[in-house]
Amino acid sequence: MKLVALPAFTDNYLWLWHNDQKAIVVDPGQAGPVLEALTRLNLSLEAILVTHHHKDHIGGIPELQQKTNALVFGPEHSAMPQPFQALNDKDHVQLLDQTLEVLHVPGHTASHLAYLTSKPSSQGDQILFCGDTLFSGGCGRLFEGTPEQMLNSLAKFKSLRDETQVCCAHEYTLSNLKFALHIEPQNTRLLSYNSHCHKLRQQHLPTLPSNIGLEKEINPFLRAHLPSVQQSAQLFDPKAVDELGCFAALREWKNTF
Repeated sequence: MKLVALPAFTDNYLWLWHNDQKAIVVDPGQAGPVLEALTRLNLSLEAILVTHHHKDHIGGIPELQQKTNALVFGPEHSAMPQPFQALNDKDHVQLLDQTLEVLHVPGHTASHLAYLTSKPSSQGDQILFCGDTLFSGGCGRLFEGTPEQMLNSLAKFKSLRDETQVCCAHEYTLSNLKFALHIEPQNTRLLSYNSHCHKLRQQHLPTLPSNIGLEKEINPFLRAHLPSVQQSAQLFDPKAVDELGCFAALREWKNTF
C-alpha cells in the first residue's frame, strides 16, 4: 500500500491510500484533486473515509460518489452526504485486503473518528488517519467537545506504537511549532524539528506524515502532564496545575496566540 498527500484548498491534505490499482481517500473536501490523482495514477476509487462532518472534509463526496460509485464510511450521528455507512468506536472496516480500526475521538467535533491501519504502508509502520484531532505540534480546536474529551482522545493516540504514522488533515505544522516553542523554548528535539519543517516548506514539501513518537517529544498538547509545560501554561492561567488544567489552558491560549 502506498500513501499520497493530495493538497487541497489552502492547507488541507486529502490522503490517498492505494495498492497501484484501487484506492481509498480520506476526507475529500474537494473532488478535483482526487479525480486528477486517480487519472494520473490509473486508479479506481473503492472507498471514502470521513473523520468528521466539516465542509472542508466532505465537500467533494457527492461528485466522487457520482463519478466513481465509491462506498462512503463516516461517523454515526453526523451530517454526512447520503448514502454512507455509519461507524463508531471499535468498529472495523475491511478494504483493499486491509483492516482499519475505528477510534471515536471526540473533542473537535462530537462524533469525530480516526482510522488506524492494521498493516504498514510501503513508507513505514501503521498509519493513523486522525482528521482534525491531532496535528503535528498541535491539536484541533474544541468546536463541539470539552478539554477533557480531547485530552482523552489524544491519550488513545499516545498509546499507539511510536512508529505509527500520523496523517492529519491540515498543513498547520509551522504555526503549531511557533506556539510549541513559546511553551518549551529549550526543547532541543522541538528546535531541531522546527528547523527541519521550515526546510521542507521552503521546498513546498509537506511536513506530514509525522509519527506518534515524535509528537510525544515535541507536541505540547501531548505533554501537558509535564511540570515544565504546566509552568509555562500557568503564565496564561495560574490554575493550570494538573494535566487537564494545563491542556485546557494551552488550547485556550493557542486560540488567540
